[in-house]
Amino acid sequence: MRRPRSLQGRLGLWLGLALGLVWLAAASLTALTARQEMEEVFDSALQETAQRLLPLAVVDILERENEGLTQRIAAIREHGEHFTYLVRDERGRILLQSHAADPALFPAWTGTGFAQSATHRFYSDEAVRGTIRITVAEPLDQRAAVARELLIGLGLPLLIVLPLAFLAIVLALRTSLAPLRHFREGLAARGPRDLAPVAAGGLPAEIAPLAEAMNGLLARLSAAFEAERSFAANAAHELRTPLAGALAQVQRLQAETADPAARARAGEIEAGLRRLTRLSERLMQLARAEGGPLRRDAAADLRPVARLLADDLSRASGRIRLVLAEAPVLSDLDPDAFAILFRNLVENALRHGEGMVDVALQDGMVIVANDGPPVPPEALARLTDRFERAGATADGSGLGLAIVAAIAERSGGRLDLASPRRGSAQGFEARFTLPRVL
Repeated sequence: MRRPRSLQGRLGLWLGLALGLVWLAAASLTALTARQEMEEVFDSALQETAQRLLPLAVVDILERENEGLTQRIAAIREHGEHFTYLVRDERGRILLQSHAADPALFPAWTGTGFAQSATHRFYSDEAVRGTIRITVAEPLDQRAAVARELLIGLGLPLLIVLPLAFLAIVLALRTSLAPLRHFREGLAARGPRDLAPVAAGGLPAEIAPLAEAMNGLLARLSAAFEAERSFAANAAHELRTPLAGALAQVQRLQAETADPAARARAGEIEAGLRRLTRLSERLMQLARAEGGPLRRDAAADLRPVARLLADDLSRASGRIRLVLAEAPVLSDLDPDAFAILFRNLVENALRHGEGMVDVALQDGMVIVANDGPPVPPEALARLTDRFERAGATADGSGLGLAIVAAIAERSGGRLDLASPRRGSAQGFEARFTLPRVL
């Protein structure tokens, strides 16, 4: 038998086995004690019967006119006899017998007291100085039948009591372990980035320290992650002003210098500063995606946000083809979070794709697809990692899809990447399924 893996199953199994063994031992001891008491009662009844019949037999025999005559007591009506008897003299002659007595079953006289054969239990006694002797017989089958009835009377309740006891054990264990089950379900239902303490009320004293230690670990992890997010967000925010100032100075230097080499070097510095500015913006977006609230209490139509962002990005590139659903696309996703994921998906397609970028918001999904060489499967699986680019020479920070993946993970949405794009032999496609409205 395979041992249960759950604590409830193990406790139920061992408690059930222990209860069953205790009941079985108690029933066996009770049956053994009752059998001994029953034997004593039967022997006492057998002896009492002989001692009551013997005086009556003595009177009957002494009043006879013919000595040595055998007399069989006739039955008044048909009935089953539990006791049969013989009355004999000192020479073994039968003087009196019950109507169902079989003399062949009775043993020879060996003195007063109990005797037993394979089929009967006997008790013998004598009177008139041993000249009149009585032997009463009782079938052993009768005692065996009573013993069977006694065992059945003890065993049948067990067939009812034990299942009820097992059911009571299961219910008691299920009720007692309910706080532990709720604690486990609370842990299982949490998102991968949800590090809030788990409610541990009502846990048994043996489990409560484990829950406290786990909540302490979650608190330390949450503090560490919060420090990391705060550092990234603060660092990126503090870099904005000096980066903007440095960029303005480089642009002014480009306008004032007449040296082509200096102007080219200033252009390279400007490009580097712009990349650093984009990286700081992406770091702030990543901190927002990993730490800020992503869901709202009320759902709103996301089509105006998508149209505004697409128009803004299209003015710079002119390569966006937008398709919006005719009906409102309602979602409780925070509009700022939606704007971050929408902009990152579209900018990623513009930066790494070729030709027109198809953008659609319909059926509860944001779909962004572009043409270009297919992305190898091994590279596709790593695109949502931080600072991962489609190629070694690819432009960008490598954070765009990581930010979208973080928003999907924390909001309850789903990000699916495919290359080549659906219905084509090339290109790349990203599908963001909006979280279900709460």
